[in-house]
Amino acid sequence: MQDAKRLVEQVGGDMHILEIDVFAEGNEHILANPADRCYHCKQVIFGTLKNQAIADGFSVVIDGTNASDDADDRPGMKALEELSVRSPLREAGITKDEIRRLSKEAGLFTWDKPSYACLATRIPVGRPLTKEILYAVEKAEDAMFALGFSDFRVRVYHDAAKIQLPANQMSNALNKRTEIKEAIKPYFPIVLLDLEER
Repeated sequence: MQDAKRLVEQVGGDMHILEIDVFAEGNEHILANPADRCYHCKQVIFGTLKNQAIADGFSVVIDGTNASDDADDRPGMKALEELSVRSPLREAGITKDEIRRLSKEAGLFTWDKPSYACLATRIPVGRPLTKEILYAVEKAEDAMFALGFSDFRVRVYHDAAKIQLPANQMSNALNKRTEIKEAIKPYFPIVLLDLEER
């Protein structure tokens, strides 16, 4: 949220924040966390955005999907298509690497920002989503950021936090083993390091 506000200010845009409660009644299909959860969630989120856009006098809604995103493996893409949401970066064939290069050339501070997927992707399919488990993941990832790590994931594995890191951060994680455990233990009773690089 802070980065979004900062970017809008940097480029001189307008920002309208919509509050969407996916935990509201009627969203049980999202909270059950099925394999196509993203489809249902995108229907709710982008359906709300589209309704607001129409109310504000806009006829087109766009998103940031790019040419590096595999549409065949993303249920959410189907929802965007059904809602007629356009993806100009993907349509123009612009990849993540090109976006980073162009963003850097434009002087945008986000040019090297690591990708950050929805917190629900950290929860195994079929395990119901709760505010408590998403909060625990968010706080565990905040703790990892505070310890200097980037481009990682804290995934839920039974009752444990399973940390996935890029190969070049593994040795740092081992050196900071105690700090990591102490930072994450308030949210998960067990902390695991996945030796398969992210």
